Parts: sequence; C-alpha cells; structure tokens
Amino acid sequence: MNRSQRLAIALGLNLALVAGQAVFGLIAHSVGLLADAAHNLTDAAAVIISLIAVRLTRRPPTPRRSYGYHRTTILAALANALGILVITVFIAYEAITRLRNPEPVHGGIVVTVALGAMLINLGAAAILYERQVDLNMRSAFLHMAGDAVASLGVAAAGLVILITGRYEWLDPMVSLGIGALIGVEAWRLVRSSVDVLLESTPDDIDLDALNTAITDLDGVVDVHDLHVWSLSSGIRALSAHLLVTGTPRLDEAEAIGAQVKQILADRFAIAHSTLELEAANGRDKSVCISDVERHVAD
Repeated sequence: MNRSQRLAIALGLNLALVAGQAVFGLIAHSVGLLADAAHNLTDAAAVIISLIAVRLTRRPPTPRRSYGYHRTTILAALANALGILVITVFIAYEAITRLRNPEPVHGGIVVTVALGAMLINLGAAAILYERQVDLNMRSAFLHMAGDAVASLGVAAAGLVILITGRYEWLDPMVSLGIGALIGVEAWRLVRSSVDVLLESTPDDIDLDALNTAITDLDGVVDVHDLHVWSLSSGIRALSAHLLVTGTPRLDEAEAIGAQVKQILADRFAIAHSTLELEAANGRDKSVCISDVERHVAD
C-alpha cells in the first residue's frame, strides 16, 4: 500500500470516530470524549493536508519550481503541528472549565467509547507508521498515536468513575495531562519543520566529518563554500567547491566528482549534490559537476 492509500484509510477511520465520540461525549457529559473528538476532527484535517502534500510530491519539476514539490510535505507537517498546538489549548480550556464547574460523568459509556477509539487510533497509527523519517507522515502518525494514548487515559478515568461513582474531576485532569504531552511533541515537530524550511544543516550531519571524508580522497586538497540542507525529510542536498591538485582533465575531474558523490550518498544519505572543482595551482579553471537523484515513496 502506498502513502496515499494509507492516508485515505486513516482519514475514513478518523471521520467515523469523530462522529461517534461527539455523540457519546454529549450523552456521557464527558469533556474527555469531547476533547478527543475535537482532536480527532483536527486529525482528519491534518490527514487531508498530508494526503494533498503526498500527491503534490509526484508532480514533476517545472521551470518555476525546479526542485519539484517536495517541500509541500514540510509545509503540511508544520500546519499539522500548529493544528495540534491549537487543539491542545482548546482541550486545556475545556478541562479547566469543567474542573471549576463539574458535571456527573457516565463512566460506562466513557470506558466503552474510549477503548473503541483507542483501538481505531492504534489501527490508523499502525497503517501510517514507517521506518523512513518523513516529517509529513510522522506528523500524521503522531496525530493517531497521540489520540490512542489520549483515549486510553480517558478510558482509565472513566473506569475509576464507573467503579467508585466519584472522582469526576479525573476526566478533565486526564485531558490536561494528555494535552501537555501532545503539545510537547507537536512543538518538537514545529522546530523540525522550521529547520527544513530555513535550510538548516540536518541534525545528524557533522560538517567536520563530512569535510574530512571528502578531503581524505586522493586529489582533493580542500573544501569550501560547503552547504548541506534538506529539500524534504527524505531528500538532502549539498553544494561545495573542491580544491583539487594539478589541472585535471574533464574525465579526471568527473572521476573525482563521482567518488565524492558516492561517499556523500553512502555515508551521509545526500541524494542531490552539486560540486565545483577548482585547480589548486591557481589557474582560472573550474569544472561544475552536478548529480540529481530522487528516491521518493509515493
């Protein structure tokens, strides 16, 4: 199953879940269920954004957008993370309001609906999970996994209320705790997305180690104007000037460039590299070598 299909299935599950939680949340007077329903509604919007982004990445590059549409996945991840933060504030407000003005909660309904929601969210999260680090898919997975944890907390609070007939304050308190946990992870996702948009060096790239790996090659004296950034979560780019010994012929320059690009791909997962080779003897001669490779899952 490709990413579009998995996102579409998760969307269908989410929309059905929102309707059920909203209805039973009103019946049970549970702010936990209503908060979870609101969160799932945001999830549905988030999955739609992610689905659109994934489909846009399939579009070929154009003269106006020579890198294609890969950054749309980052924009989607940022929008999703901001959406999580907004809904977290809403959950906190509703929970505090309910703490001040408690209402009787029907624990049996809360437990049943929350456990069902947890299973549905776990199923959706399993569908969206992948080992590759893609911020767009990660944001959609985060929505589902966070809701599964939220539903578990709501179910636990409902079980206590059902057994004891008391402690209605647990329902909004659980919502506050869950909102805080989700908010922290959402903020991390915002920071990761902004780093990509600002073309920051990826966190796992050590520029000193990269520089050393290149200059250790025979024929390469120095590296300068070195830049590494991300086009999207799965595609990294690099540009650099290499100072090489002598005045290499075109075929020799291409051989050096090919070795450098192989190291960049194998050791640093950099799929797009543009290298300019300059002669170390000071002559006005340079060769630009560019390589573009795209490995994007649909």
